[in-house]
Amino acid sequence: MITMTQTHKKRLAIVLLIVMGIGTAAALALTAFKENMLYFFSPTQIMAGEAPTDRMIRIGGMVNKGSLQRASNSLLVKFDVTDYAHTISVEYTGILPDLFREDQGIVAIGQMQADGRFLAKEVLAKHDENYMPPEVADALKTAQTP
Repeated sequence: MITMTQTHKKRLAIVLLIVMGIGTAAALALTAFKENMLYFFSPTQIMAGEAPTDRMIRIGGMVNKGSLQRASNSLLVKFDVTDYAHTISVEYTGILPDLFREDQGIVAIGQMQADGRFLAKEVLAKHDENYMPPEVADALKTAQTP
């Protein structure tokens, strides 16, 4: 039979405390990571009710031609984003990227509102003529296939 001396008990307690500390730190890190994840949704997925309304998400698609409206007395901008199957109205207050224009792919970060508008906190535009964010390209491809 093995008996534990006082030194062994102290070492075991220290090891257990270290393991519990690492476990707690890992759990906190994973919780924070999960809360800060921004999931991507296409307009079709949003219209199907797949997007949460209680957290920040990313949406993407093409800016509808003729949908861009700028307020004359503020930085408020309204435009529609489409995946050619469904369209979502987006409102953004701020300065749009230089490459933002109608009939171009964008990704917006923000939150869905109860009335169906998307309130964007950030708008990202593609960086050159040959690039489209992969999520937007996949969403457009999926929406166009019957």
